[in-house]
Amino acid sequence: MAKPAILTVDDDPEVLQAVSRDLRHQYGDRFRIVRADSGITALDAVQQLKLRNEAVALFLVDQRMPQMGGVEFLEQAKVIFPDAKRALLTAYADTDAAIKSINSARLDYYLLKPWNPPEERLYPVLDDLLDDWLAGFRPPFEGIRVIGNRWSPFSHQVKDFLARNQIPYKWLDIELEPDAAKLVEYAEVDGTQQLPLVLFPDGSRLIQPSNLEIAAKIGLQTQAERPFYDLAIVGGGPAGLAAAVYGASEGLSTVLIEREAPGGQAGTSSRIENYLGFPVGLSGSDLARRGVTQARRFGVEILTPQVVTKVKLQDPYRVLQLADGSEISCHALLVATGVSYRWLNVPGAEKLTGAGIYYGAAMTEAIACTNEEVYLVGGANSAGQAAMHFSKYASKVIMLVRGESLSSSMSQYLIDQIAATANIQVCTGCSVVEVKGNEYLEEIVIAHAKTGQTETVPARSLFIFIGASPKTDWLDGVIQRDAQGFILTGPDLMHNGKSPQGWHLERSPFLLETSVPGIFAAGDARSGSIKRVASGVGEGSIAIQFVHRYLSNV
Repeated sequence: MAKPAILTVDDDPEVLQAVSRDLRHQYGDRFRIVRADSGITALDAVQQLKLRNEAVALFLVDQRMPQMGGVEFLEQAKVIFPDAKRALLTAYADTDAAIKSINSARLDYYLLKPWNPPEERLYPVLDDLLDDWLAGFRPPFEGIRVIGNRWSPFSHQVKDFLARNQIPYKWLDIELEPDAAKLVEYAEVDGTQQLPLVLFPDGSRLIQPSNLEIAAKIGLQTQAERPFYDLAIVGGGPAGLAAAVYGASEGLSTVLIEREAPGGQAGTSSRIENYLGFPVGLSGSDLARRGVTQARRFGVEILTPQVVTKVKLQDPYRVLQLADGSEISCHALLVATGVSYRWLNVPGAEKLTGAGIYYGAAMTEAIACTNEEVYLVGGANSAGQAAMHFSKYASKVIMLVRGESLSSSMSQYLIDQIAATANIQVCTGCSVVEVKGNEYLEEIVIAHAKTGQTETVPARSLFIFIGASPKTDWLDGVIQRDAQGFILTGPDLMHNGKSPQGWHLERSPFLLETSVPGIFAAGDARSGSIKRVASGVGEGSIAIQFVHRYLSNV
């Protein structure tokens, strides 16, 4: 943690040097001594300290300075650091002004110049002031701070990216946090339209940054270290992470490319309770963190956020083209891109996405929903897990389920938990047909299949968990997919005992191999897969055995 600061201000260079020397001699081991030669310069320094989230313990300021006197400076500085101790250095002629400032500037003490010897006339006073300050000091949060608006899609994007990549941050809502508006002013951001503002511990800042800009700043790897790998994996969900761990542990040079954050859709789950080996369950973020740590331990390169836009076949190589124009070559490619929730296709939804309408669990919004009613659309496990999580914060969670019951799509343990949770209400035969709001979500229109009637209810938060669409468009024209875009593999490619069109090998495709030799698929993006974390992990690990068999003949 950075040392708390003692700021001393004096326009006389000799006095400023002397007081800084004495302060550094006595307190330099515990405090950082900052000095300024004018009130205006000092005020700017105070604002920069606030932007860097550093603490100020004491202001020691000369009274008689041009442009801005000591008392005037202290009055303005106390707004920025209200808990800092304030002491005034005065000449004898200024004692009346010092006494009057005890109330106006909440002055803690005034000292007469000269203060020699400091052991008798300076240190005892400052020791008492600093001891008092330290008794109530609580170290500030040292990580990234995000200042924005709850209803801003840009703000949601930044929070979600940091959270899913498990980067600690502090959220400051411009409408709720008094310090937020001040920090925006000190950072010279032009109004709330430029939010979010992201402040980093080193004092730097980004305004409305992209995920890639944040990644570069916090040190996430987005560029490959080598041009060629034995195995490239696209997608960092359970299947991709498992394949990375097994591939690298068995000696394959492995790179994993993930467009958002490792963990995939499973990484957003608040609680996974039916995964083998974790009897009390674990969160999706914990599972992702463990998987990433394990993969890196075996030497896997993880590129995130990074997007593969195209794959080219240059036998025996598969060449991946990335969004930034760079390329990575590999012998074997595993596609584990998973699925994404389908968009809510109703009037008003596109406009309000990120401003009250969210896809997936959106854990970053849970605290903001405290004591509010939350609506969830969907009836599968992901919706059930989210309902249980939000029930800890919301006054009520209303699940809107199109089907007649939860039993056809949700695990029984979740059904039982939901039934036992008093503030969760399940509305079967219900669907959202319209959403309304100007700057943010204000109302939703719910259709009831049983009665044929609709009702309009006030709503601030609507979370969507409907269906699943595979992220495989970038493979169009390269490998065979089914009508929904899921990747066909192994036996599903065979027709009347014949290999797929364009297949030139004597053998048939391996179990998890696609219509192109050396390109494999695992997890939710594969046609016929079981949409569970454990099956994704299983497929990812099994795929490596087929990769070895393929590579043995390359």
